[in-house]
Amino acid sequence: MKRTKEALVLILAGGVGSRLNILVQKRAKPAVPFGGIYRIIDFSLSNVMNSGLKKVGVLTQYKPLSLMSHLGMGEAWDFTGRSRGVSILPPRTGEKESDWYRGTADAVRRNIDYIEAHPAEEVVILSGDHIYHMDFDAMIEYHRSKKADITVAMMIVPKSEMHQFGAGIVDKNDRIIGWEEKPKKPKTNLASMGIYVFSYDYLLNTLSRDRDENDFGIDILPRAIVEDDVFAYPFYGYWRDVGTIPAYWEANMDVLKKDSGISPQNWQIRTNIEAGGRPADRAPARFELGCHLKNCMVSAGSIIKGTVINSLLAPGVIVEEGAVVKDSILFQDCIVKKGATVDLAILDKRVAVGEKAVVGYGENHTVANRLTPTHLYTGITLIGKEAKVPAEQRIGRNCVIDSGMTEELYPGNTIEDGESLLSSDQS
Repeated sequence: MKRTKEALVLILAGGVGSRLNILVQKRAKPAVPFGGIYRIIDFSLSNVMNSGLKKVGVLTQYKPLSLMSHLGMGEAWDFTGRSRGVSILPPRTGEKESDWYRGTADAVRRNIDYIEAHPAEEVVILSGDHIYHMDFDAMIEYHRSKKADITVAMMIVPKSEMHQFGAGIVDKNDRIIGWEEKPKKPKTNLASMGIYVFSYDYLLNTLSRDRDENDFGIDILPRAIVEDDVFAYPFYGYWRDVGTIPAYWEANMDVLKKDSGISPQNWQIRTNIEAGGRPADRAPARFELGCHLKNCMVSAGSIIKGTVINSLLAPGVIVEEGAVVKDSILFQDCIVKKGATVDLAILDKRVAVGEKAVVGYGENHTVANRLTPTHLYTGITLIGKEAKVPAEQRIGRNCVIDSGMTEELYPGNTIEDGESLLSSDQS
């Protein structure tokens, strides 16, 4: 088969993303809504499209149905046609937990038949759960100019955050000469973005060499740095790993800030507006007499009669008279009824907040969630998909209300700071 000069792209979209708590209870992490009308994976897909790359394989695994529905045939990102295509690569797993992907390299290795069926000069490997804007064509040219076996996109981050990343030590030519994976005491502030360019033959040889090498950052890169030519590609733009609730909330809020560096519209980020009742079939948003809005994003199909401040509203959100939404993210078709307040919260799809209820009650943000203290500790409260909040209910800070929770299941009129209300099969 003829080898194309254009790179083949693989997007890793199968991670559990458990730190996003109930936002990934019913969907894969890359399918989590973002910025009003997008999903997280839209950023990687749009970057691929805008870089002129045409062949994409999306590796799925964990709860992939909503992600697969969103991707469709790739039309939204212009991946249809004779020389273009997006392929959904389902998990190559059995019934045992041990059959699931054991790391990033293992996931790619198990799809080696797809790589072999699409010969190219390079293979670009991306994560599907980052918010950023990047020209992969420029990175590929850099890779070629260095005659590299592997090129790793890297950026400077505060040393206090380096424990979350792979850390690269480089020489004056940007060749990587040392590597630490999630170091507790980092020697460098140069962090891996989880974006790799591999020379095609080198990747195939590497994956067939040692089947115990399951992860690029933990196993393959440290060895390759010693034996082969591995370079860092410096990146200076906006990039966020939105794998935690605080990071996800902050990146959404960055969309509302003029000087934050994120601009989905200017970046030409596309989404599938045809899937799942998205903006394509919605009337324009309606703002009724007496409403008040400040620094917010309101999507099509929404009706605003109350107050919305510093918040992002997905399509179809209703904010009734006297209701207040502040510092919050509301997914599609939520309703905040008369006199209710939503303050520093994330509401999944079709949540209904009853009259005069308060989500985000009180001023104490310091009591972490009792069941998941590493997920919720900054005051953000989560309300799961299609949950109902009773009228006059008070829900504190760092709380979790499970998906589908009905009004009769609330134990009283107050959920204290840091508490969770879960269905019986999860408590």
